[in-house]
Amino acid sequence: MSIPDDNDLRELAETLGARLRDSHHRLVTAESCTGGWIAKAVTDIAGSSDWFDCGMAAYSYEAKQALLGVRPETLETHGAVSRETVIEMVSGALVNSGASIAVAVTGIAGPGGGSEDKPVGTVWIGWKRRGGYARAEVFHFDGDREAVRRQTVAAALRGLDAVAG
Repeated sequence: MSIPDDNDLRELAETLGARLRDSHHRLVTAESCTGGWIAKAVTDIAGSSDWFDCGMAAYSYEAKQALLGVRPETLETHGAVSRETVIEMVSGALVNSGASIAVAVTGIAGPGGGSEDKPVGTVWIGWKRRGGYARAEVFHFDGDREAVRRQTVAAALRGLDAVAG
C-alpha cells in the first residue's frame, strides 16, 4: 500500500463529507494513535460543520476510560491495542456525542512500543452506526510513525465511507 499524501487524505475526506451530508449523518471520531488527525482531515473540508459533530483524542488508559467508557478490565486483559478496546471506544464515542456514525482507532505508530504479538504498525480501527453493531478490523501498516498514521487516517476514512453508504 502506498503512503497517502495530503491530497489523498483531502480527497477521501471530501468524498466522505459528501456522503455524510447526503445521508444526514453526523460523525464523531475517537482517536488514540492518530491524535486527532482524522478530525483534522475532515474539518479541513469547508462545510464540515454540517456533518462533523466532535472528536476525542484519548491517548492514555485513563482518557479512554473517562471519555469513551472503555472498561478497566478490557484494558488490563486485552491492552489498548485490541479488538475489544476499539469496539468499546467506537461505542463510547456514540454514547458521548450527538453523532450517528463513529470511527475509533488505536494502534502502535512507533518507533517504539511494539512487541512480538503487537509489532509497530499494528492498528485496530472500529466503525459503528448508531443503533447498529460495531465492526472492527486490524491492520499491519509498514513505514515510520508518519507513514503508519497516514495509512491509518486513510483506512479510517475509507471504512467510514463504506459504513455511511
